[in-house]
Amino acid sequence: MTLQWTVVAFFLYAEITVNLILCVPLISAQRWRLIFRWRIWSWLSPYWNKCFFTIIMVLIVLFLDALREVQKYSGPEPMQDAKVNPNVYDHVHMKLFRAQRNLYISGFSLFLWLMMRRVATLLNQVAVTMEDSAGLQSQIDNAVRAAKQQQEDKLTLKQSFLEKEKSMSAAKQQLKLEVEKLAGQLKTAEEAVRKSDADIEAMRRQAKGLAQEYDRLLREHHQLQNLQSAEDKKDR
Repeated sequence: MTLQWTVVAFFLYAEITVNLILCVPLISAQRWRLIFRWRIWSWLSPYWNKCFFTIIMVLIVLFLDALREVQKYSGPEPMQDAKVNPNVYDHVHMKLFRAQRNLYISGFSLFLWLMMRRVATLLNQVAVTMEDSAGLQSQIDNAVRAAKQQQEDKLTLKQSFLEKEKSMSAAKQQLKLEVEKLAGQLKTAEEAVRKSDADIEAMRRQAKGLAQEYDRLLREHHQLQNLQSAEDKKDR
């Protein structure tokens, strides 16, 4: 195996290892997101896309070269030469085997390289989705707690309103009783006033009658005194 295909083979083994590590269920997507946020990736990010597409181009070239070799050694001319000379037959099959091997190595390396980037992207998206879902869940929990708190406040307010309504009803009933009591007292007072007015009027009439009787008696007294004085004068 030449140096370039040895490098490609080790690159394939490294891709298999990385893809297996990425697919391990023990490491969550959130941890991979934390790993992807390391400072070293921010340093490599300006060169990452260039390196990625460069490796793709190299693997495509190697894949096409291996495909050309397979077509070259699987054609009719090498087979005809191999039938004529047995040593050439072994050589042609060895070349064909190496070409097929290189074809598989380069093809799987290209496939795993694309799949590794896709897996990393999906892990990052899954981590972002989980963070968003966690944020949404916390918002939902907060909304549920706020709704429960509002419901409790509403029940408390309703109970306080009912209690206040009961107290107002009791106060209204008490006020009604007091009004009725005051109305009764006012009626009694009015009756007492009317009775006192009647008594005063009777006393006024009685006083007027007494005054008239006193005046009459006083006049009679004066008349008697005048008659008595007149008789005294005659006797003299």
